[in-house]
Amino acid sequence: MVLTPRDDVLGEVRNYFERERRSGINRRTEAWRSLSENFIRTADGSYTLESDSPGEAMHTRSGAITESFEKFVRPSIPHDAEEIRVLDLCSGLGYNTAALLEFTSAIEVTVDMVEVSPETLSAALIVPSPVPSHELVKAAYEDRLMDMGIVGIRAYPPPPPQVTLRVHCEDARETLQKLEADCYDAIFLDAFSPGVSPELYTVEFLSQIARVIKPDGVLATYTSAAPLRSALIEAGFHVGAGPVFGRKSAGTLASKDPSKLKEPLEWMDERMVALSDAGIPYRDPLLSSDGETIIERRRAERRLARGVTRISSAVKTPIYLGVSVEGDRIGRRVRRNLERMGISDPAGEEALYIICPQMDECVCGCGEERLATSRERILSMRRRLLEVVSFRGMIKENPV
Repeated sequence: MVLTPRDDVLGEVRNYFERERRSGINRRTEAWRSLSENFIRTADGSYTLESDSPGEAMHTRSGAITESFEKFVRPSIPHDAEEIRVLDLCSGLGYNTAALLEFTSAIEVTVDMVEVSPETLSAALIVPSPVPSHELVKAAYEDRLMDMGIVGIRAYPPPPPQVTLRVHCEDARETLQKLEADCYDAIFLDAFSPGVSPELYTVEFLSQIARVIKPDGVLATYTSAAPLRSALIEAGFHVGAGPVFGRKSAGTLASKDPSKLKEPLEWMDERMVALSDAGIPYRDPLLSSDGETIIERRRAERRLARGVTRISSAVKTPIYLGVSVEGDRIGRRVRRNLERMGISDPAGEEALYIICPQMDECVCGCGEERLATSRERILSMRRRLLEVVSFRGMIKENPV
């Protein structure tokens, strides 16, 4: 079945609410009956929509509400917390907050929900609720849409007094700069992928997240993208692997307190973030650039760094450091990429020096103990690579 483009579906949702507002007649059942075929029914029965990028949905098809529980709520929310304050970025259809409300036994819950699209908020009012607490999210969305003049009928009772849901319908970059510092126990970052919404994965945006999260708070996101993880490190976070659900790779968890992270990154991921041009993050200095500008800015930075201060990410070259490579096509490309950095032997002294921070025992003679966290290992390997590159440059400039 070919789905109607997401923007067209959301436009139709808005049209239904405009007719509802003018007539005073609830048209939400009618809207769902008419538009449901354009939503994707995921494996657990909950619904999602395609993103603006064809082939990419707002949630995994393995189960939209299950992903909310497994990738966002369970890894970041203490089950026994008495009070919890959460920032739900790109709240979309409201599943992450609904899952949170189902999961937590906290006496008091406050959630700031940020979603730029009023049409997406409207769509949440017509989809079947996957869990009972989604009705509370619908009530909060409904109030915000009434304030905006989009919805004219109240169909849901307000949440109980111990639950505060504040809905911000604007660019998340604007919202973040207005929020209180050291405020949130957990932050859900559920934007579309970095290639679609790079503005929500930049060093500057994540630095704002670092400002508003508590010192022991946890950020959860579904993506494992190297530029995101690199940006988190630049913003002052420790990073670790999140659960695997519905996608080939693990999500990402981050906290300024390393004890909050149970699983480090895989060693291959650490190397790609630390050493390759794939680990160059997105940047948005004024928190105002459009997505294409941010993508092109990173593309230019990668071109300048590749083969100079970062190893080419082609064929995942950094993962071959420390081993003898074959003379096949991949092996020749690995050697060529390393030689551009002045590293003549993938298993030589320079290569071992660079990756030593990942080893259980020293392999280069530096005598340093193994570093405890992914953040520390990434920063150490990055520093060592620059030392090797700088030393090679000095030899070329001042031959004996």
